[in-house]
Amino acid sequence: MARNCPKKAVHFGAGNIGRGFVACFLHNSGYEVIFSEVNDTTVSKLNTQKSYRVIEVGTDGTSETTITNYRAINSRTHEAELVREIATADLVTCSVGPHILKFIAPVIAKGINARSTDLTPVAVIACENAIGATDTLAEFIKAPENTNPERLADYDKRARFANSAIDRIVPAQDPDAGLDVKLEKFYEWVVDRTPFADHSPPDIKGIKWVDNLQPYIERKLYTVNTGHATAAYHGYVRRKSTVYDALKDREIAEEVKKALANTADLITEKHGIPQEEQKAYVDKIVSRISNPHLEDAVERVGRAPLRKLSRKERFIGPAAELAENGKDCSALLDAAEMAFRFQNVEGDDESFQLAEIMSKNEPEQVVRQVCGLQPTDKLFPQVVEVVKKVQSDAMSE
Repeated sequence: MARNCPKKAVHFGAGNIGRGFVACFLHNSGYEVIFSEVNDTTVSKLNTQKSYRVIEVGTDGTSETTITNYRAINSRTHEAELVREIATADLVTCSVGPHILKFIAPVIAKGINARSTDLTPVAVIACENAIGATDTLAEFIKAPENTNPERLADYDKRARFANSAIDRIVPAQDPDAGLDVKLEKFYEWVVDRTPFADHSPPDIKGIKWVDNLQPYIERKLYTVNTGHATAAYHGYVRRKSTVYDALKDREIAEEVKKALANTADLITEKHGIPQEEQKAYVDKIVSRISNPHLEDAVERVGRAPLRKLSRKERFIGPAAELAENGKDCSALLDAAEMAFRFQNVEGDDESFQLAEIMSKNEPEQVVRQVCGLQPTDKLFPQVVEVVKKVQSDAMSE
């Protein structure tokens, strides 16, 4: 049974995606939003300032939404309070980054463990740029160190876990914006409906509920993220300042189109999406990332190169499948090469880690460690050649 009180959602991460995208959806759907955050300054601002603006920008102008009915809890200093909120929440969401999921899992596990089975199971949805992020979070939550294995037999009475795909460009914000968030008007939030087969899924306006999420996840990751990152890395190497500047360069724009032609070849065949439909989607994505109202520094879009070069991510993921099928993935390899050149970039720890890995290891070890590929993968020797080239250029500088 459900609680006879207003809907409540706990959201981990009060950054731009959390405040500007997820909380906006939840606010418009009548939820009280409780932000879980570790930054004292952000928690204080959210608890002091009773509203903030979400500003949507597009070629047809701007629109604003005022967000209210929220509060914040510091999960580091007020864990018990947060556990109580999760135990009675309708929904738990997060936008913290894939690497942080393991750190938020213990407190979510405690909240679920304390939950009464008289309540409707809490819906847990991770809103991350990663395939199967909710599954990953669920694995951490259900791990023996966080949940007594004896509790797993009837776990679905207390929680349901649904993967999702989110698509919205949120550029770097004005440093004086405070809690206000600027983002593009276009959005897509697609969520797997199947975990809620025996009862209604959470009532969230704007979500598209589907029975097969995989096509949406891969189409988004291998089009939006691949295209955005390709423009950023080629732009960085060619000393462009923003993605908008990069895409004004005909050679870079052509590299982006070729990379998205590679991924379109995979997406249309693998998921049965008509070629014309994918072409229209690609054209829309290129238009979106070229939006002059959403200018974004190439260094910001390119940050975290180790993650973006990993096995299931935007370059290696589709390239590996294409290679196994004997298909062309050359433009994706060119983009990956530019990502390998994204080293020692101020403000990005992973770029320094990448530089160290590249300087201390043989190409084969770099490919295994960074890309998660094995010598038996058809893509492996091709990526080894890319790494050799980047290492050789570094030695000759």
